[in-house]
Amino acid sequence: MREKLKAGETVELGKELVHPDGRTVTFLQEGQDEDGEYITLRHRMTQQGAVNGAHYHPLLKETFKMIEGKMRFLVDGEEITLEAGEEITIHPNQVHQFWNVSQGNLEVVHEIRPPGLHWKMFVLMHKLECEGKLTKNGIPRNPLWLGIAWKCIDGYLDGPPRFIQKIILGGLATLAENLGYKIES
Repeated sequence: MREKLKAGETVELGKELVHPDGRTVTFLQEGQDEDGEYITLRHRMTQQGAVNGAHYHPLLKETFKMIEGKMRFLVDGEEITLEAGEEITIHPNQVHQFWNVSQGNLEVVHEIRPPGLHWKMFVLMHKLECEGKLTKNGIPRNPLWLGIAWKCIDGYLDGPPRFIQKIILGGLATLAENLGYKIES
């Protein structure tokens, strides 16, 4: 079964991105309800550590529902640890970061509202990682891909002023698009 993402784009429900270290991101659902458009993804991982750096989204609301394992979140300076059966919602403009602190497997369902281009960001980062084009910290080695990834995430890094990120990362994204860089989903 295929679901519509944006005009003319589809993704197969259940599409799974398998990373070299065994992590997976699976597209579960896309829809719309009284709260607007959303997508849900399932993340599975076994390696402990940081999942991302501190960042925030001006428009996105993210909900993480724990299925298995344990995750530590830092949201606007408050540390929260969740276990199976618990959930957390991160609202627009809340600075957040999270870690896998499970002793075994971690499985979490991730809802993103509105979905924007988030799935494309996961597809891009998966592709770059499989091709060995990320640093050990998960940053694209090619700054043009960094610009494209930044554009997809609808977010900002905590720290550098927003206008600087828009100029630098937005400029890289525009240059990359003009040179024909695009994400194959």
